[in-house]
Amino acid sequence: MYVCPVCNGLSKMEKTCEVCRGPMLDRGRIVDYYDDYSPYWEEEDAKMVDGVLESKANHLCVHVYHCLSCDSEVEVSVKEVKR
Repeated sequence: MYVCPVCNGLSKMEKTCEVCRGPMLDRGRIVDYYDDYSPYWEEEDAKMVDGVLESKANHLCVHVYHCLSCDSEVEVSVKEVKR
């Protein structure tokens, strides 16, 4: 079984904005923003629609990072770890 270390609190990923060099905040998985019920989808179902065609095969979890200074956003793929 693979899990995202960021989602599960095993590690923290810090990101600096490429636009203004300000700190970015992890807003969670991109799939959680699709609709009102997407945060409740089963993990395997979410991986089928998270915007990365091979995220399930490559064990990736796509997160949205938001800049606190300039409001820009970026998607970051986090490599899942075997548990």
